[in-house]
Formats: sequence, C-alpha cells, structure tokens
Amino acid sequence: MNAYEVMKISPIVPVIAIDKLEDALPLAQALLEGGINLMEITLRTEAGLGAIEIISKELPQMAVGAGTVINAKGFQEAVDHGAQFVFSPGINAELMDISKTLHIPFIPGVATASDVMMAQNGGFFHCKLFPATAVGGIETLKAFGGPFADMRFCPTGGINLGNVKEFLALPNVLCVGGSWIVPKSAIEKKDFASITRLCKEALTLINQ
Repeated sequence: MNAYEVMKISPIVPVIAIDKLEDALPLAQALLEGGINLMEITLRTEAGLGAIEIISKELPQMAVGAGTVINAKGFQEAVDHGAQFVFSPGINAELMDISKTLHIPFIPGVATASDVMMAQNGGFFHCKLFPATAVGGIETLKAFGGPFADMRFCPTGGINLGNVKEFLALPNVLCVGGSWIVPKSAIEKKDFASITRLCKEALTLINQ
C-alpha cells in the first residue's frame, strides 16, 4: 500500500484520540458499520499505540494508522504496534527518511508553499494540509493547484458537515481528515451507535 492508496480508502479519515483501550474495538466496529474502513489513531494519548495494536490484530478489514507522529521514534513505535500508515501534523527529514527505510506510507503535514516544496523534493506527493481552515482552507488548496499540480492533499482541521463537500470537490483533494464523526463525548459515553450514525450521515451527504 502506498500513500495514494491510503488516501483513496475512504473520503473521510477519522482522526481519533483514544483514552481507554477497551474502547478501541467497539469504536473500530462502529466505524465499519457506518461504512468507513480507515482510522487514524493519534499518539496524543497513552492508549494510542495499544489501540493500534488491538485493531490491527483483531480487525484486519480496518486499515489502521497512526497520527500525530512527530519524530522517528514515534514512527518506529507506531509501526511496531501494527500501524499500516503514518500521518504527521508537519514534515521533517527524519520522518521522510524513516518512512523510506521502513517502506511505510507517510503522509506529512504541510501548511505553506515551502512545506509542499520540501515534501516534493523528498518524493512525497500526498500530504495533509494542516491546520486546514486556519491556513486558508479551500483558497489555499486552490492556490497550491497551480505551482504544485502533482500534489494531492488530505485537509484536516476545521472540516465538518458544513464544508466537507466543498473540500472534496477540489481536484487536488483525495480525502479529508476529521474528528467530528468521532466525538470524544460519544466515546466517553460508549455511545458507539451515534458514531455509526454520524459516519452514515457524512457519507450520504458526500455521495449526493
């Protein structure tokens, strides 16, 4: 699997912070039932690596990767725990190098033209625009389309039901990242049915 294939699995990449390992499988199953078979589990919580490991072993039909990876150590740990791909909020040589060494798809975060040029020069043509709406969102992506025609993006940060279709309509956007379909409050209440419902709602809107 390469970065393009990762970004084509689902139009929505759920960005998830898991606090309790016991929530990992029910959450993954809720997403699958809602029609989404891709998860980005962030390494912002202590349970992140364990959650990746459980899902990768127990639910092979779910593509599971790590997010908020900021250095080679975190990248290696994520892969050791079963991450099939890695997202980062930013880009640096350390992350690009280890992704090539381990042959694991890496989707770096970019926010400026200089970031995009660094990604291109490193051979990475699939990036996360982050934080998307804070750095200009749709207008920035349109502007990037000229000088960076070969680049494809997964905008993340500020995406919701109100703007998801507008982002996905852009020719250089393959998918969007979002936490709105996996609300922390729903996970805390173990209300996984509402997460399934939010997934279906989003996919229905996108496909209209």
